[in-house]
Amino acid sequence: MDKKQHDLDSRYIRMAKIWAENSYCQRRQVGALIVKDKMIISDGYNGTPSGFENICENEQGLTKPYVLHAEANAITKIARSGNNSEGATLYVTTSPCIECAKLIIQAGIKRVVYSEEYHVADGVDLLKRAGVETLYLKEEE
Repeated sequence: MDKKQHDLDSRYIRMAKIWAENSYCQRRQVGALIVKDKMIISDGYNGTPSGFENICENEQGLTKPYVLHAEANAITKIARSGNNSEGATLYVTTSPCIECAKLIIQAGIKRVVYSEEYHVADGVDLLKRAGVETLYLKEEE
């Protein structure tokens, strides 16, 4: 990877981390940006669906089953806009789960950059199997 692309990837990951701060989730805040032709065409963070209370965890501290992941929020925003994500890059603070990986593949996203590895790697494995370029960009200290 050339230095220019690495610098861009680092900047977009930092922006995704800032975007994650919008999440009301207590256990984990995740942010995502979809970039195409050096333009941010969508963004998302994990949280409850529109119109729901902004409380992601139940009384036991577990994530409610209807909480949307950052990637799903960013992809569904694309569906509601005039843009499309064919050939785009997704920047996300945590590696995608398998459900989000399926959405990423179907959305035509060709590259995924993430800065934190989730404890289950099946989403990244599926992306690789589908030919989606994945890049773990470890957070720079």
